Amino acid sequence: MTRRSCPCGLPEAYEACCGRFHSGAAAAPTAEALMRSRYCAFVKGDAAYLLRTWHPRTRPGTLELDPGMRWTGLEILGASGGSAFHTAGIVEFRASYRGGSLHERSRFERVDGAWVYVDGEFPA
Repeated sequence: MTRRSCPCGLPEAYEACCGRFHSGAAAAPTAEALMRSRYCAFVKGDAAYLLRTWHPRTRPGTLELDPGMRWTGLEILGASGGSAFHTAGIVEFRASYRGGSLHERSRFERVDGAWVYVDGEFPA
């Protein structure tokens, strides 16, 4: 039996990596960890987790995920802030999917001590 790494790109198995955040057993300790877990939630089709980790100020009422979308990889391009010592952070990434990729610079903030996604911009 081969152990598969987490869809977020880290070598740990899903259950030990993003799966523990998705299940609620742990909270993402950094903005980058939250971003990776949100990418993984897109891979897994976990809209509830995506909504739960979205800032209340910018969260949509509902989220419809495309069941035909096939995410194929995540590359972290840079990060600033977002550690245990910060209240805000930015993570720039490229998420690949079958047929293309998405390049985003995402903003994260802490709400009641937990990291949440605020919004993102798409660099040229």
